[in-house]
Amino acid sequence: MYLNPVYILFALPALLLGLYAQFKVQSTFKKYLRVANARGITGIAAAQELLAVSGLSHVTVEGARGTLSDHYDPRSKTLRLSQAVAGQPSIASVAVVAHEIGHAIQDATGYTPMKLRSGLVPLVNIGSYLGPILFMLGLFAANSQLAWLGVIGFSSAAVFALVTLPVELNASSRALELLQSSGIVVGQEMAAAKSVLDAAALTYVAALAQALSTLLYYVSLLGGFRRD
Repeated sequence: MYLNPVYILFALPALLLGLYAQFKVQSTFKKYLRVANARGITGIAAAQELLAVSGLSHVTVEGARGTLSDHYDPRSKTLRLSQAVAGQPSIASVAVVAHEIGHAIQDATGYTPMKLRSGLVPLVNIGSYLGPILFMLGLFAANSQLAWLGVIGFSSAAVFALVTLPVELNASSRALELLQSSGIVVGQEMAAAKSVLDAAALTYVAALAQALSTLLYYVSLLGGFRRD
């Protein structure tokens, strides 16, 4: 009754893109984690150097558990690096570090999309949880207003994914500039570093596609519900 062909049409490509993005980022990261950078500089050393040249001495560096768990926390002004990234003198390590420092620079300069994304977090946490619940309750109770309220709630996740994409792309652009101007990567290493960052960016494209396809499914269900 509720399986809409429109959902299959849009959800399947989004799902396949998501799976490919995960494969691409993991395989690219592993590949260049085994390729040493010419300077032999580890991720932690690169972080200290790039933070210094960027005027971000107030940012602290800590460890993070897991793989590909590296991130910058704007609330505590902390750069958290996984063990593989911090300790390896690889191209992947310095690319990941530079990307996260790109976020630190965004934070320090008041980059508007990043501030917008941070402001959306509380709304998204509530909307992405309650939205699907309200939608299904409204659907089964034949209450279109409640169902539309659920759609609006879930749409915050799509808006968040849409805002996140330029934030991540800008951080990668800043990362490449940092790596080149600092001389941490040279020559053909730039192309390898860009491959790592491009693979990571694809995951955010996939997240946006998945959020939009789910939102489209909800709207199509409501359209069929109204016709019934």
